[in-house]
Order: sequence, then structure tokens, then C-alpha cells
Amino acid sequence: MSRRGLLRPAAAGLAAAGLTASVPAGAAARPSRSKGPARPEPGKSGFHLRWLGNNGWEIRVERPGSAPATVLVDPWLTRFRTGTYSERGADPRTPVTVDRAAVDRHRLRADQILVTHGHYDHMPDVPHLAARTGATVLGTESHANMMLALAGPRERRALEEQLSMVRGGEHIRFEGYSVRVLRSLHSMPGPRARVPFPGTRPGGPPPRPRTIADLVEGETLAYAVTSEATGFTLVNFGGSNFSAADLAGLAPDLAMIQPGGSTVHDYVPRLLSCLDHPPYVVPTHWDDFDEPLDEPAVDWGGLEGLREAVAGASPGARFVVVDHLETFTP
Repeated sequence: MSRRGLLRPAAAGLAAAGLTASVPAGAAARPSRSKGPARPEPGKSGFHLRWLGNNGWEIRVERPGSAPATVLVDPWLTRFRTGTYSERGADPRTPVTVDRAAVDRHRLRADQILVTHGHYDHMPDVPHLAARTGATVLGTESHANMMLALAGPRERRALEEQLSMVRGGEHIRFEGYSVRVLRSLHSMPGPRARVPFPGTRPGGPPPRPRTIADLVEGETLAYAVTSEATGFTLVNFGGSNFSAADLAGLAPDLAMIQPGGSTVHDYVPRLLSCLDHPPYVVPTHWDDFDEPLDEPAVDWGGLEGLREAVAGASPGARFVVVDHLETFTP
């Protein structure tokens, strides 16, 4: 399915590469947030966020008195060519591959790996990374079953011990931080508003996935991570859609949100309102992942539209664009 034609806002265009932060000229003060503890000054959040392309993030959490922890979200570094953002869209028959050598070159560490959904541009590298890092892997039953089906024998043995099946609603405490699992929704592009490669995989591992069509959504999750030391909370959305009811009471300091959502009613204004207008908005999943990860990101066409939507809905927010493999410390 072609996302270029279906998802990009009218204001599409190539984004300037590099780390940028913009506040619209003459922006009004950010709306008052719910009463709560004072938030840390910029650069003192206790988080360091490195973008691994697509919706992949390395989140390093400072822990006073202990070594920093590392949480990975949707780490997908293989980036096999799919044509997803071409005029014709992705070919469902595209083989699923995992370039273990390419993944290992990045020398990632992880205490937890958070899977938002099961599609080919989010999950295939996770079994290898889990086996290499020993990380706990959070995902739904469908995600777990598809990962076990993808894994080689050694990776499968590791995964069976490391998987933590979640459904949304869990709030899990780790040393120095917590992870809140949120039920969420995937984008529904096209005139019929359909989730690409829909479905679930309950009841045990399916046959080994061979093509991208074999990796179904498997339900979508979002994740909020909070530092115990600073109280700073960030939230990551793996799709350009959300469940408003499941965001009740969540007022993060930083939201990682995606362009797109063309069929979602008032996508950006409603989402930012549900999140009580976070001070930082960091775009994610905005690069054409057929292009190399070790080169500046190429906008698939949605970044400037997202920037404009955020400026209109939450003019006091800092819109921070992080380039491939760059780090931002809020």
C-alpha cells in the first residue's frame, strides 16, 4: 500500500536534516497543565534519546548511584528495501530479512525492548537483539508469537525466557524508572480507512514469516516511560492513531508522535489535548526507510504537515527534529 499518496499532508516536502527545535514566531504561552511536581529544566530530564530511524529509539535513563539503563523502542536497523513510500507502495511479497551484522555494528545495549506492533518495519530485528542483549521484551501475545516464529533456535530459547506479554494497562516499575503500557491504535490509511496487514496471531507461534504480509499488526501499543529521579515522562506512539480513553490522566513532558493520520478525526489536535499539551513534541516514523540509516533522514512527505499541525494545536510546544543516530537530551 502506498503511504506517500495516502498519508502525506498537503504541506509535504523534504525536511532539513539535523537536530532542530522550533517555536513558532509569536507563539502563545503553552496552556496550563494539571497541577503536579515541578518539571526539570531543559537538559535535566534524566533521558537521552537517540533516533534509530523509523520508530526506533534508544532511550538512556540516568539512575543516580547506578549505571544508566537503556530502553529500546521498535529497534529496526536492517531496513531492507520495501518501496513503502513509492508511488506503487510496498509489495506484500517482499521477503523479511534480518541483517545481523548490520544490527551488531550499532552495538546496542538494552534492559527492555518495547514493541508497539508487529509490522515489518518495527519488529523483525527484535529476536536477534533480545538474544544479544538479554533484554526483557514487552509486546502482545501476537507480537510474542510472531517473534518466536522469526527467531532462530538460539534466539528462540532466549526469547522464551525474556518475553513479557502485555495487553495495555500495565504499569511496571524497574530500577530508577517505570514503564506504563497503553492500549493504542494503528493508522487507517486509504479511502476505506483500513489498517495495513491487519490481524492477530494468538495461540502459539505461526509458521515462520517469510514476507512482509506475514507480519500482521497484532494489536498496537504505546508506551510511557517515567524517570523516578526527575519525574520526567515521555510517551511513544507506534502508529498515527490513539485511544483517547487509554490516555486519561497521562500528561507527559515529551510526546513522540508520527505524521500521517489522514483518516483519523482531528488527529493531532485531539492527541495533544488528551496529553495536556506536552512541552516537547518529537516527530518519529517520518523517514523513508528505504534510504540508508547512516545518512541524513529523507522525509517521506509528512514532516512539515506535522510541524504545522503541532504549531496550530499547541503553539507553545517545542517541535524537536532529531536526525538519524543523533541524540537529544530534553
